[in-house]
Amino acid sequence: MSARDIPIGSSPASSLSALNERSREIFRRIVESYLATGEPLGSRNLARILPMTLSPASVRNVMSDLEHLGLIYAPHTSAGRLPTELGLRFFVDALMQIGEIDQADRQSIEANVAALGDGKSMEAVLTEASQMLSGLTRTAGVVLTTKSNVRLKQVEFVRLEPTRALAVLVSEDGQVENRVLPVPADLPSSSLVEASNFLNARVRGSTLPELRSELERALTAGQAELDQLTGKVIAAGVASWSGGANEDRKLIISGQSHLLEDLHAIEDLERIRTLFDELETRRGVVDLLGRAEGGDGVRIFIGSENKLFSMSGSSTIVTPYRDAGGRIVGVLGVIGPTRLNYARVIPMVDYTAKLVGRMLGGP
Repeated sequence: MSARDIPIGSSPASSLSALNERSREIFRRIVESYLATGEPLGSRNLARILPMTLSPASVRNVMSDLEHLGLIYAPHTSAGRLPTELGLRFFVDALMQIGEIDQADRQSIEANVAALGDGKSMEAVLTEASQMLSGLTRTAGVVLTTKSNVRLKQVEFVRLEPTRALAVLVSEDGQVENRVLPVPADLPSSSLVEASNFLNARVRGSTLPELRSELERALTAGQAELDQLTGKVIAAGVASWSGGANEDRKLIISGQSHLLEDLHAIEDLERIRTLFDELETRRGVVDLLGRAEGGDGVRIFIGSENKLFSMSGSSTIVTPYRDAGGRIVGVLGVIGPTRLNYARVIPMVDYTAKLVGRMLGGP
């Protein structure tokens, strides 16, 4: 499993790799304390818990070196130290051991996922998978899926007003998509019926890309005997469902309330409020998660490594899942504070994505 997305900057990397055992141990303790408590760790307390004998003064010297490398910082004068984003990245990439998923977590995920496929739509399955991950990790669960992979069952056009009609698309798994379309004021009701019948004769079992191809082929071959107004309705309906790259995506966010737990200070509350605002920028979230579709394995974005969450200093852990054809059809994961239990959450996200993929017939 890959824990790296964005490598450590090349300038300090050689110095970081040259850290001796004592420096690594002190740095590890500072990070682990931060992940467990959110509080800075001072030299006196560090000296008490280290496996080697060092005075507080010696510990402070090492901490000064680590601070010079950009791995840790002091939030207040004479306070202990906290890891920087660079430090967290170094910890995740170089020091943290990411093993197999914990047995208790595995059993919990398997039990929850087993209950998902009970005649529910794929959107409902993904929503509940997101909610499950959110509850187990106490973060916000996120899923990005592709609408165009849905198999269609039925299409209907219903007039709302003289110049507006409702296009209703029903998928085989029960999802319903509604879009309001502009239509000519002189469009007869018979054209809406004819448009529905024309599409329903071709739609069943097709995806939107396949339906578009079939329509283009039929029109090019002159097989579609449609009047001009009916043709416009069909073109507008298909265009409204297909949309652009972002319109073709479905974003599911669950469990934002978990981010309000375990707040230590007013600064934490302000950070979470900022994160909520960032999550509302749904196009930005779609773009961010879309970056994880470029390859296999878990992708980790820490703090300002992504522009979207640079203000709130949040971490994102996501991984793609596949369908029966082995194609990546979505991304699943969590968004939370940088103070995540990475060693636990990373394999949980990875395992959940694999189970969801198997429900889609994937490997």
